[in-house]
Amino acid sequence: MSRSIGNCIADSLDLCVGYAERLLKDVTAENFGRLASPGGTPIDSNHPAFVLGHLALYAPRILRDLGAAAPAVPAGFDAVFSKDAKCADDPQATIYPPMESVKAVFFEGYRAASAALRAASDETFQGPNPNPGRLAELFPSLGSMHAFYCGGHMMMHLGQLSAWRRMAGLGAA
Repeated sequence: MSRSIGNCIADSLDLCVGYAERLLKDVTAENFGRLASPGGTPIDSNHPAFVLGHLALYAPRILRDLGAAAPAVPAGFDAVFSKDAKCADDPQATIYPPMESVKAVFFEGYRAASAALRAASDETFQGPNPNPGRLAELFPSLGSMHAFYCGGHMMMHLGQLSAWRRMAGLGAA
């Protein structure tokens, strides 16, 4: 069976998006931006708001790199979800956008990214990584970078969400 590069990357992405949906089971608007506190001690670990919001920043990048229409990242997302931002406990729900907003940006963005990946030619993925510096050193082609964004990067952060679920007493997804 012959599979295009874009289909191979999108297969991994679709698995990750489905896992994210399962991980959000029983997560509420009240605990979405809260650090887990097993035994009453807050654990400095990324919570669902931070994980989904951070990952949501990457779908528009994928879309732009593939020449597809990319939605603008909502105002304020970069400030609280960038790779340089620190996850904070948000008991009053004033730091992070509402759960439904973050979920919509995440799921809509990655569903569009999956379609764009599947539609892109193999030649597109052979092009150079447009990002300068260390990212281009690690992932020299567009295909290698997006394979990372849609696989390793996504699963690394979803693993944080899985650990948060256990610490929050929600169990495995």
